[in-house]
Amino acid sequence: MTVGPELSRVFDHIETNKDKFVSRLLEYLRHPSISAQNVGMGEVVELLVSMLRRLGLEASAIPTAGYPVVMARWERAPGAPTVLLYGHYDVQPPDPLEAWISPPFEPVVREERVYARGAGDNKGQHFAQILALESHLAVHGSLPCNVLVLLEGEEEIGSPHIAEFVDAHRDLLKADLVITADGPLHESGRPIITYGVRGIVAFELRARAARSDVHSGNFGGLVPNPIWTLVHLLATMKNADGNITIDGFYDDVVAPTELERTAAARLPLNAEDVQRALGLAKLDNPTDLPLADRLMFRPTLTINGLHGGYGGPGSKTIVPNEAVVKCDARLVDRQDPDDILRKIEAHVKSHAPDVEFVRIESTPPSKTRLDAPFSRAIQSAVQIAHGVEPLVYPSLGATLPDYVFTKILGTPSFVVPYANADEANHAPNENIEIRCFLNGVRTGAALLDTLGGSAR
Repeated sequence: MTVGPELSRVFDHIETNKDKFVSRLLEYLRHPSISAQNVGMGEVVELLVSMLRRLGLEASAIPTAGYPVVMARWERAPGAPTVLLYGHYDVQPPDPLEAWISPPFEPVVREERVYARGAGDNKGQHFAQILALESHLAVHGSLPCNVLVLLEGEEEIGSPHIAEFVDAHRDLLKADLVITADGPLHESGRPIITYGVRGIVAFELRARAARSDVHSGNFGGLVPNPIWTLVHLLATMKNADGNITIDGFYDDVVAPTELERTAAARLPLNAEDVQRALGLAKLDNPTDLPLADRLMFRPTLTINGLHGGYGGPGSKTIVPNEAVVKCDARLVDRQDPDDILRKIEAHVKSHAPDVEFVRIESTPPSKTRLDAPFSRAIQSAVQIAHGVEPLVYPSLGATLPDYVFTKILGTPSFVVPYANADEANHAPNENIEIRCFLNGVRTGAALLDTLGGSAR
């Protein structure tokens, strides 16, 4: 695709300043912002507000019941669309520290990658968005479209207050579309655009019997075993064919549209590749469904961990007195987390009334139509920045708080990742390739230009 003269000048500016941009990223990453531990959060909020104000945006930190939301706006393009750029300034704890080759908050460049906590998730990606704004302003003195910036401080702890914030500030967040730069590119390095995410519910099941562990010889066969209680209960929730057997669980699941099926069929999803990469002899049931259906269009029920009794060396002949299982279910569009949790709880009460059901967390799914407004403009912008057509994903298997835009605001939302597939987010030695970071700046710049062009 042809790069117009205005965007070409911005691309030239990015190329000229690429070393400075990387140096500034290193400086930003030196500031920890660990929401789970309340480390450095206030300092990074002040840094971001100051940074955005220097660009000429109206910026402030808006309090929530948890950490502040950083909001900024530039609305001086009459007739042009307004795009809301979402990201999060909090990062995961860096533990285990001994697994890092270099300290997590002392960023370094090795083999054309920046290594630091937050490099990929999400500081490197939203900083690329900010540099895209800066580049347009430096070259043209203005932006081609109106822009809102929303940087959350609690994404890494489940975004407990983002829905309340968005609902309370609808007027501040009026936009024509939302773009989130988060997550990785395809493992081939090819860019992707995602139009939705699955939701999630997480819960525990707790079973108890005797006041303490008892001797399996003296009391086995008499005292109920909480682990068996949970095993039998779990077997009533999903069968060997891979189907979830909780009454009403699939009631609100709708079939993918023809556009979604066509887009999914074009994706490089291959069962043999997955098996080879993960060392699997076979995939989980139901094996008769395409990979795309199981990753995007169907809900799941997963046992995350089953704990109880003795797990040390040798044997310990006991009947344990308690056991707990942790589970999650990934939900697809139109499934309501509260409804699903009620159905799971009712199933537990029906099959094992003495088992305690504990809700842990829930996030609704989100979906934007593949033919939503600005869809073609976004695909064009990504192709201009990368020089290759992006892969279009109707949905991600994982979960983001994207629903606050699509369900609360009713605004189409698109996820456009900038990080490399092996960014190691949430893990030691998190990194972002310098090439990916700079392509992220280019992509952000192209998105602004293309959206502005849609109004010209």
